[in-house]
Amino acid sequence: VSIFKHVNMLTLVACSQEVKLWHAMKITAFVLATGLLVFTALANSVSWYVQNIWDPPGHFWQTTWLKFYYLFDGKEWTIFLLGAALVPSLAFWCFNGILMVADVTGKPAFITRYRIQLGKNDPVDTKKLRQAIYIALCNQFFISLPMLVPMFYIMKWWGNTFSKELPTFYWFLVELSIFTLIEEILFYYTHRLVHLPLLYKHIHKKHHEWTAPIGVVSVYAHPVEHILSNTLPVMTGPMIMGSHIVSIAAWFSIALITTSISHCGYHLPFLPSPEFHDFHHLKFNQCYGVLGVLDYLHGTDTVFRQTKAFERHRVLLSLTPLSESIPDAPRRAE
Repeated sequence: VSIFKHVNMLTLVACSQEVKLWHAMKITAFVLATGLLVFTALANSVSWYVQNIWDPPGHFWQTTWLKFYYLFDGKEWTIFLLGAALVPSLAFWCFNGILMVADVTGKPAFITRYRIQLGKNDPVDTKKLRQAIYIALCNQFFISLPMLVPMFYIMKWWGNTFSKELPTFYWFLVELSIFTLIEEILFYYTHRLVHLPLLYKHIHKKHHEWTAPIGVVSVYAHPVEHILSNTLPVMTGPMIMGSHIVSIAAWFSIALITTSISHCGYHLPFLPSPEFHDFHHLKFNQCYGVLGVLDYLHGTDTVFRQTKAFERHRVLLSLTPLSESIPDAPRRAE
């Protein structure tokens, strides 16, 4: 009887995993099919507008790129350094500079009223903030920057990175989709890896010192984690695709700003929802990925899906904070 029950339990688990896999595949297929249909339906009608933004009369962007290219005499290392390091860093620190003003001063109120974990970092501990800034700068200068050296030679081997002809807007969108997919896979599994007890204790625990994160904490991590989870997942896509330096600069900037939003602690209007990753910092063993598909497949978002945070996990399209429109359930009296 015991063996029979055990076999039945294994069968139920297998069926549950099969159902989850099938459901995740259906969700993915639905999203991709819907996106394809919408893109096909709108391609002709919006192409004129896209063309005017991306490549207006006189080939503005192409001409600007050539001027930039010749300004540096086609020196590829200099161009690569500016595109892959300077531009993304400026995007990161400018965005986080605004957030840090709000974290430290509580102003402007327009930002702070959208705080996710109410009462936390209000204001932020300036000593912890200084340490986070120091570690973030060390990771960027002494880890991310040296990692660009082998990446530079890989990109030279492809031969397209410093082309005088820019990629089309449509090709950039294709690349962006592939970059996002590769990052999701690599980040999810490396993130799960550093949550193993031994690695967590010696490596990942540093990042989780912030149970209520702020934007700059996105790159506040142990050097090993910064290599495995923060840098390689973002760099791998462009290296596989042999992308143009302009695409690399745009992707690195988008990735840094997106991860800053995920850690910022504010659910701001019209920006991607940070509820998913904020919940990870709160509970540690939920929501390991970025998009959430792998978390659903592996069952690492089951607790999250039962919370108010899951209900708030959407783009805020009004000026009313979701903490007000979807408040947490009142705690029971002890």
